[in-house]
Amino acid sequence: MPAGLVALALGGFGIGLTEFVIAGLLPQVSRSLAVSEVAAGWLISGYALTVAVGAIAVTAATARLPRKPVLVGLVVLFVIGNLLSAVAPNYPVMLLGRVVAALCHGTFFGLGSLVARRLVPPERASRAVAVMFAGLTVSNVLGVPFGALVGERWGWRATFWAITGIGVLAAVAIAALVPAWAGKVPAGGRADGLRAQVSAFRSTQVWLTLAATALGYGGMFGAFSYLAYTFTEVTGFSSTDVAWLLVVYGSGLVAGNMAGGRGADHNRDLTLIVSLAGLTATLVAFGLLASSPAASVVLVFLTGVFGFASVPGMITRVTDHAHGVPLAAGANVSASNIGNALGAWLGGLAISAGLGYTAPLYVGAGIVLLGLAVMTYAALREAHPSPDSARSLDRKASM
Repeated sequence: MPAGLVALALGGFGIGLTEFVIAGLLPQVSRSLAVSEVAAGWLISGYALTVAVGAIAVTAATARLPRKPVLVGLVVLFVIGNLLSAVAPNYPVMLLGRVVAALCHGTFFGLGSLVARRLVPPERASRAVAVMFAGLTVSNVLGVPFGALVGERWGWRATFWAITGIGVLAAVAIAALVPAWAGKVPAGGRADGLRAQVSAFRSTQVWLTLAATALGYGGMFGAFSYLAYTFTEVTGFSSTDVAWLLVVYGSGLVAGNMAGGRGADHNRDLTLIVSLAGLTATLVAFGLLASSPAASVVLVFLTGVFGFASVPGMITRVTDHAHGVPLAAGANVSASNIGNALGAWLGGLAISAGLGYTAPLYVGAGIVLLGLAVMTYAALREAHPSPDSARSLDRKASM
């Protein structure tokens, strides 16, 4: 495994910790900064909204720059954001720190995926992306318990100091281990200017892949957002059991990420269709069997497996159809965050309508089913292009 991939995974681990760790610290932060639970919640939602916007804006602003220095700079921005959070004397500074840290998120994973796939032969591209995203999935497993443990023992600020230290290590590792050639913008390539970046979005396949990404993520996150209520109010687990159940879910993310990367290198569209179909079936089964503790443990693990198995393939698919432009990779991260917000909102509406705490599982299954339909259509369209599309491809090939 190239050392540069390990460095990128370390950066992904730190960024993932920043995203997930706050969930276990909100009560402490709320008391310390004397703000309501609703205001404290903006430290999560504000981060997510910034990721959705920043993934596009920051990627567009840095598209013509060498990618390795940009990656290092993004991690430095991440360090600054977490440093602000660690020393924040009040809520506005804390929120500013979260926003600054979030600005690096989407572009790091977008550009990082392009650099990662250049470190390996083309036939291993999705597996390379999966290795980089392994840092994010592992942080999902460790983020909440890590934050809770450090925060309980040394206070919530110590958690952000620790993440700041991880960011410094990641910046040094990327600077030292990622080869400069892997981060060069292709000379004369489609990735050079903003006009070329935007023109890549003329591809129908790009938009279909972004839609499938948003719907796949949205369905999974719509269910995930309310899993704690499902476990305690339907399954009968205690609130103290939720932490280890989320670790089971996170372990599924890790396994699904690696399996999905390997599968996508073998047959990408089939892997994406199978993962979305598997997630749909798992969420329906979860809703039906949520009252069984044993079934719930198995199904929450499978939710993680199928939920993240599509990630490496979606990223390589959208960047391939966009001719490798960074803006498409950033747009994929934005699409996933938009899907997250949509899924959580619809799941909450279902609960508010009195449909019960299994309703988000069925809502999530419905959203993913739409994503499966979009992905199946995209795969069929690519396998059997229309005559006009075929002639267009022939013209591009002759250029």
